[in-house]
Amino acid sequence: MKSRLYYVLYFLYVIVVAFVLYLNGVFTGEEISVVNLSINVGFLLVIGILFIISSVSFGRLNRIIYDLEDVAIRLQKEYKEAGGKNLWGNYKDNDKVFEEKVLQEAFNKYRLRVRGTKTRKSAASSCDLGEYINEDLLDRAGMNFYNSGVSGTLTGLGILGTFLGLSMGMGAFSGDDIFSISDNVGSLLSGMKVAFHTSVYGIFFSLVFNVVYRSIMSDAYETLGEFLDVFRQTAQPIALKEDENAATMLVYQAGMANSLKQMLELLKGNAMEQTAGVERIVDKFTVQMQKALDTDFQKLGNVLKSAGESQAASAVSAAEMVEAVTALVEVNRSVQEALANVMERQEVFAGELMEQKKMLADACSDMSDEISSQIYTFEQMRNLYEK
Repeated sequence: MKSRLYYVLYFLYVIVVAFVLYLNGVFTGEEISVVNLSINVGFLLVIGILFIISSVSFGRLNRIIYDLEDVAIRLQKEYKEAGGKNLWGNYKDNDKVFEEKVLQEAFNKYRLRVRGTKTRKSAASSCDLGEYINEDLLDRAGMNFYNSGVSGTLTGLGILGTFLGLSMGMGAFSGDDIFSISDNVGSLLSGMKVAFHTSVYGIFFSLVFNVVYRSIMSDAYETLGEFLDVFRQTAQPIALKEDENAATMLVYQAGMANSLKQMLELLKGNAMEQTAGVERIVDKFTVQMQKALDTDFQKLGNVLKSAGESQAASAVSAAEMVEAVTALVEVNRSVQEALANVMERQEVFAGELMEQKKMLADACSDMSDEISSQIYTFEQMRNLYEK
């Protein structure tokens, strides 16, 4: 069975360990390189730890697969004994369907979902168990986040061992002539031995683990699909048909309409009495306010008049201020234009200065060249004269 295929890893692991120990002279009595043996043992120990962690997840995944298979077989048997009758009534209150805790917890969530989607006639609406017991659940149980990276880790360990062995061999290799070089060939070959050994079993274990892991997950997904097919056939809650749903909704809507009609009639009578009472209260309040605040309302009118006159004067002042601000803005604009003209003139003047500087530098250069030429001519003439 594919679910037990991971036992092959341990068998191959033991063979590779024995082979590496043999190559390093442990069983043959040859001279043992402690450094090479330590590196190989260290790498094999790391690989063994990775395999142990993976085997724990594979074992948990196997238990889930076996549980799904057992429940599927039981459902088929009970369905046959019941004469093809739907078995949901036997499982809707059963909290011990699965032996594995993770499966039972998922099934309990499914049962709560079915109960929460019941109609007034106690018929469950459509809900699939595959929403709770699915491939994601198997991935979590099988530690897909970890096992999917083990193959690459093993390859990386092989490459690391390659570079480590080459570094050891090249570090111990030295010499300037053929005699000294030949004496150091042994250390170079020893390092290359480590490099090739770690590369071989690192890549070998990577390939084997990848095949085993994919086979196990493929078998788990296949078992899950078979279980869900059996459950849908034998124990899936039967949903209401469309005509039954429509009839139920009509009855429910009729009851709601009748209740709302009665509430409106009650509110209508209460609203008329409340409206009449409010009107009487408003009339009395208006009469009393008019008697008590007649003089105060006149004072309030005078105050509002004075406030209006003050607001008009403020508006005139604001208009004058706006005009002054406008004039200030015009002056500011003129100043900015004048400054812009001054900046343009300064830029032109700076350009002229740069041209004059360049001309002066060229003139100085020409004068320097001329003086150098004259000095050279003078030196030549003096030499001729002295001769």
